[in-house]
Amino acid sequence: MLIGRLLVILWRLGSLTLALALQGGSRDSAVQRRLGQRIFSTLTDLGPCFIKLGQALSTRPDLVRRDWLDELTQLQDNLPAFPHAIALQTIEEELGAPVSQLFDDFPDRPVAAASLGQVYKARPVGGPWVAVKVQRPHLETLLRRDLVLIRLLGVTAAPLLPLNLGFGLGEIIDEFGRSLFEEIDYRREADNAEHFARLFAGNPAVIVPRVDRSLSARRVLTTSWIEGTKLQRRQDLEAKRLEPAALIRTGVIAGLQQLLEFGYFHADPHPGNLFALPGKTGALGHLAYVDFGMMDSLSNADRLTLTGAVVHLINRDFAGLAQDFVDLGFLNPKTDLTPIIPALEQVLGGALGDNVGSFNFKAITDRFSELMYAYPFRVPARFALIIRAVVSQEGLAMRLDPSFRIIRVAYPYVARRLLAGDTAEMREKLLEVLFDAEGRLQLQRLENLLAVVENDESGGADLLPVAGAGLKLLFGEGGRSLRERLLLTLVRDDRLNTDDLRGLMTLLGRTFAPRRVVERLGGRLMNRLNPLAA
Repeated sequence: MLIGRLLVILWRLGSLTLALALQGGSRDSAVQRRLGQRIFSTLTDLGPCFIKLGQALSTRPDLVRRDWLDELTQLQDNLPAFPHAIALQTIEEELGAPVSQLFDDFPDRPVAAASLGQVYKARPVGGPWVAVKVQRPHLETLLRRDLVLIRLLGVTAAPLLPLNLGFGLGEIIDEFGRSLFEEIDYRREADNAEHFARLFAGNPAVIVPRVDRSLSARRVLTTSWIEGTKLQRRQDLEAKRLEPAALIRTGVIAGLQQLLEFGYFHADPHPGNLFALPGKTGALGHLAYVDFGMMDSLSNADRLTLTGAVVHLINRDFAGLAQDFVDLGFLNPKTDLTPIIPALEQVLGGALGDNVGSFNFKAITDRFSELMYAYPFRVPARFALIIRAVVSQEGLAMRLDPSFRIIRVAYPYVARRLLAGDTAEMREKLLEVLFDAEGRLQLQRLENLLAVVENDESGGADLLPVAGAGLKLLFGEGGRSLRERLLLTLVRDDRLNTDDLRGLMTLLGRTFAPRRVVERLGGRLMNRLNPLAA
């Protein structure tokens, strides 16, 4: 059975690879469209594991031709449905009663079919409309078989790949398999959805469907129905008077919160799992998440290191960034960082350019492959889903807005959190940013943080609340370490040193000068009174 399946996979993928090699360079749009259809049919025929791969590629307009991308997008929820009779049988087996007793209205065909299941829009007895997800038959057996073969092929091909992944590729495939098996237990997905909803309970811009436990089981999941627009095409959003930029902002900030605040994240944010809803909260569009099968957690240590890595990257502290790679497991602790630090500066510094907003992950991946091949980098298995989530998020945003740069939203978000110092961990990171190893105040870095918040193009920036939070930090109980550091700076080297203090007061006076404060308040008021002025 395994050998027969292996031969099928090799034949289908080999044929596809040959076709792409021979015709991929053609300028004939009809040829490219046929290639896209062949990619779609090949992945669909090979089953759920390969469909998941196609879904990941469908979020990367920077890596996949537009002709092919339109076909890959169909993998998100436009796959062939399995027989309706099997779905009805599964519901009865899982919920203990026939559909006719549980629902007043249950259609004879699904509204969407995805890699692991299909979804019906139904109305329970005496209740509102709901989404009922029913799992595909024999899924566990099919996944187990294909994952064994994919791991065999992946480990065998690893030495031929252009990236120096070391022995981590097998571990990454194992992590992918683990997440898939968790995804097919809908009871776990129900738990995930409820936990995710609790994390965003105070954020009206992020909507999570409510789970109906009475109509859910291991292979059936029922949630409230979300009536929204998929984040697939900019034209569809604009036709319904929805702002792509506001929706992107919500998605990116929510993603940053998941990774850097909550340590719990949605690892599959492709367009089929995100819906735009009417309305806005400030500068944020309203966004609904669905499908909580592929979720993962991040340790506190990794979460803090990632936050620090963003700061080190923007501050061009490549020595600190190299140590972040060690702490995160991308480099062995015994690795000599001396040659790696200038290599990071050459690759990442060039990608940053003169403007933070010019940074994007496509620029990094184009050159980082060379770095990983030349130096002993490897991708820790626990970061496989994180990388997938981040590149999917950026790919989705770039699909809606090709000029989008994720760092334009990410850095102001981190800067505001640092300056507010609202948690012990953020206060520790703030001290790391503001003071060098000798205890001297890094005024340029503070100025950079303030400038990033003030000039934030996302519309969510506001220096005045940040200033208020900063003053509260400085004079409050949580600011003891900051006050101690400032005092040590003032009396450094056994003598009174007021240069840093004068520089600090000058910077704050310039940033929060009454005239500039009034201008900001006036501009914000005008924008509220006249939205067209924004």
